[in-house]
Amino acid sequence: MSLCATASREAAEPLAGTAATARTWLLVEQTGPWGAKALTASHLDPALGRALEAAAKGTGVRVALIRRPGRHADRHDATRHRLFLAHTAPGRSWIRTTTVADPQTALGLDFAALAAGEHGDLWEPYTGEPLVLVCTNGKRDRCCALLGRPLAADLAAAGTEVWEVTHIGGHRFAPTLFVLPYGYAYGRTSLSLAADAVAAARSGRIALDHCRGRSTWDRPAQAADLAVRELLGEDRADVLDVVHTDRLLPQAPTRSQDPSPQAPTRPQAPAPSPGSTSPQAPKPPHDTTSRDTARHDTAVTGEEAPAWTVTVAHSDGRAWRVTVEQRADGAPAPASCGAPLDPPARMTVTAVTAVTATEDSTALSG
Repeated sequence: MSLCATASREAAEPLAGTAATARTWLLVEQTGPWGAKALTASHLDPALGRALEAAAKGTGVRVALIRRPGRHADRHDATRHRLFLAHTAPGRSWIRTTTVADPQTALGLDFAALAAGEHGDLWEPYTGEPLVLVCTNGKRDRCCALLGRPLAADLAAAGTEVWEVTHIGGHRFAPTLFVLPYGYAYGRTSLSLAADAVAAARSGRIALDHCRGRSTWDRPAQAADLAVRELLGEDRADVLDVVHTDRLLPQAPTRSQDPSPQAPTRPQAPAPSPGSTSPQAPKPPHDTTSRDTARHDTAVTGEEAPAWTVTVAHSDGRAWRVTVEQRADGAPAPASCGAPLDPPARMTVTAVTAVTATEDSTALSG
């Protein structure tokens, strides 16, 4: 049996920069089996599922179903539903929770305000252990069931606050893990790696090993954040923030060729200010891949291939300008089980340059 996770692992496909994108998450407990599109194919009222999808669309809020690990008999007698709201922005991360008899109440939420990090004292603050989500939806992709369910069960047995979740993107990286409140995702997760990620989140840090990125940002910014973390060896969750992303115009030659660091269309930042990190690209280059359904997941070749400059700021006042290019130079592989072989949309960090004091003021105000 051919599995997308096996193909991805054998191809050594990079993990970084592949997390699902959402600033805020709404998690709705729903027991029983889930279909491929769980919000409308589960024991949740499909009309409610469609309404939640419509209410969240374009707001920056992502809705997912959760359930406790274990057997999931086809039962309709669940009378209470646990709800979580989690905001993932650096320095403003929070989790709120409640338990309701009818999840229809979620339709009364102000999704735009929640995406902006404004909970308005809604529900109760969650003060427990970091929330750990493991994708186990086998109807969406069999790798998530075959690899995710055993991991969720092992974590539950170890006393972790773990929930199974319908979909957090990247089936081929199964088992996939997502940790709240900081919103960093992990792939090809072992029990020991998951334990490290939970322990790190407990102390306000992240585990850099097998990290896919922070869901707060889109894929280029995820790649930039992780590139700076790699360069500095920085694991504190909230000391880095992405403050600006600029789209670059296409350049010749095409993206399939190696970029020249002196190309005139690339930004040339001055030397770093005293005390800042030397402007060197990570070694090896922080090469990231993304092929889910977000807008950065489709491989684009030639002069249309996009590129960005991303400004990443540290809480100590330092900042870096990160150049990220999308490439299509990876070996073809399936994005999920049964999908056709396609080249990956690879987010490649080509430069990490420290920003001077003057540029830092301009970047942070932009």
